[in-house]
Amino acid sequence: MAQFTEDEKIMRRLEQRFNKGVVKYRLIEDGDNILIGLSGGKDSLALLELLARRSRILKPKFTVTAVHVGMTNIPYQSDLEYLKGYSEGLGVPFVHYETSFDPSTDTRKSPCFLCSWNRRKALFTVAKEQGCNKIALGHHMDDILETLLMNITFQGAFSAMPPKLVMRKFDMTIIRPMCLVHEADLIEMARIRSFYKQIKNCPYESQSNRSDMKDVLHSLEKLNPEARYSLWGSMTNIQEELLPGMNEHDL
Repeated sequence: MAQFTEDEKIMRRLEQRFNKGVVKYRLIEDGDNILIGLSGGKDSLALLELLARRSRILKPKFTVTAVHVGMTNIPYQSDLEYLKGYSEGLGVPFVHYETSFDPSTDTRKSPCFLCSWNRRKALFTVAKEQGCNKIALGHHMDDILETLLMNITFQGAFSAMPPKLVMRKFDMTIIRPMCLVHEADLIEMARIRSFYKQIKNCPYESQSNRSDMKDVLHSLEKLNPEARYSLWGSMTNIQEELLPGMNEHDL
């Protein structure tokens, strides 16, 4: 029986979870042209490698292009040569696209929301230019569960980020192939692959609640080591008869 090193076990587990998510949620189809949003963080670098490797299998046959969206008014110091070299080293074409946003245009929205929204618009623009029908984002299971907790806590809504979202208005589909991958494994992959860490000096980062939700998720896992799976399962196990009715007034 083959003996695997600890690093090999981590990579095998990560790739198994990645492939399970792709197949379970039918994220990739024959003939897809997929644009990867390559921020330069560990998650997007991992996604790039995993999708590039999967694109080499016989079926389904699909192509991959990577884009790095630079926000000119945010001091995010990306090493474009590193990102381009890593991408092209995997046989994936690399595109650099620059844009910006003015946080004073809509004071009802946080700068983080406006930045994210403008980056997303840029991804749609590049996807159309490159003839892509899908955009792959590097959100993992922890991201999705943290979003669920944030929406419940701050929005009063039971919603998260779906593995697959068809945007009919834009004739585009958003996919999250790492939806079943744990962030802990991605941290280990970054170590194993020696990912170069980009310098991020975002002046609005401290305004985000996401880091707090990471702590909440970790606290829940201390109470129950299977908490993440319970939370994930709850999104498809809605027991409506045990919830307030749709027509009932708020308390």
